[in-house]
Amino acid sequence: MQKASAQTVKKYKPPKKSAWKKIKKNWQLYLLVFLPLVFIIVFHYGPMYGAQIAFRNFRIVDGITGSPWVGFEHFIRFFNSFEFSRLMINTLVISLYTLFAGFPLPIILAISLNYAYNLKFKKIVQMATYAPHFISTVVLVSMTLLFLSPQIGIVNNIRYYFGFERINFMGVVEYWRHIFVWTGIWQVTGFNSIIFIAALSGIDPQLHEAALVDGASTLKRIRHIDLPGIMPTAIILLILNCGFILSVGFDRVFLMQNPINLRVSEIISTYVYKIGLASPTLNFSYPAAIGLFQSIVGFILLLLVNWFAKKVGETSLF
Repeated sequence: MQKASAQTVKKYKPPKKSAWKKIKKNWQLYLLVFLPLVFIIVFHYGPMYGAQIAFRNFRIVDGITGSPWVGFEHFIRFFNSFEFSRLMINTLVISLYTLFAGFPLPIILAISLNYAYNLKFKKIVQMATYAPHFISTVVLVSMTLLFLSPQIGIVNNIRYYFGFERINFMGVVEYWRHIFVWTGIWQVTGFNSIIFIAALSGIDPQLHEAALVDGASTLKRIRHIDLPGIMPTAIILLILNCGFILSVGFDRVFLMQNPINLRVSEIISTYVYKIGLASPTLNFSYPAAIGLFQSIVGFILLLLVNWFAKKVGETSLF
């Protein structure tokens, strides 16, 4: 009897629920997934249909499907243009400068706040570093232009007080990239450190307790416990940032441009806007080809960096 009952229990399988019953039971969760999914389909995958105008001689009166195919003509035109090398150099220099200068700072800030034992001081620093993230781009650029103004700017007033000449910082080509990169770093460093603070909070406290018992200093704890603990998070963020190497933010660059610094401030995004929407001819195919080239290069870089990270270590996006 015992063997028979055991066999009966072993052979028993619960009835399978249909997919509709599962959805009906957990409809709240599916509703949460449904709304972002619709947003992605409508605003990200839907516009991909229009990407074909990069391979057509698009005319508004003919529509997308009625415009003639021209193949890679617009891409070849961009590669052979005089602007290609200048745009690529400017975009890469700004992107790599921002990446190498700005990527380590949130990690340093997060580790520093993690070891700040004065709670009041810690909250003040967090508030002071997080606040710039919530300043709009237009306000940030306006503040930068006012602070660096040759006549009323506080920087030039201080220089003049100590006997130095006033400088038109936004008109000096050598200064523009530094101003652009470091104002951006100032704005996002505090906010970007939040994810590293969260990663540090997930490290087992017993590791630090064991290190303190062994007499490890703070620097050794950072080196052997904190940095390895947040390294997977840092690698994932680095991979994602490498995918946007050619996608320098348009708005802040465009607002900080002037005819004097255009030689170093003109990037792919601003060039696409000027020859597309701001051009009286409304030529959409050529800027669409440039934008598609920008996206393809970013996607390839993302795959390469992800492959390299996976080959060197164990952390990768996929």
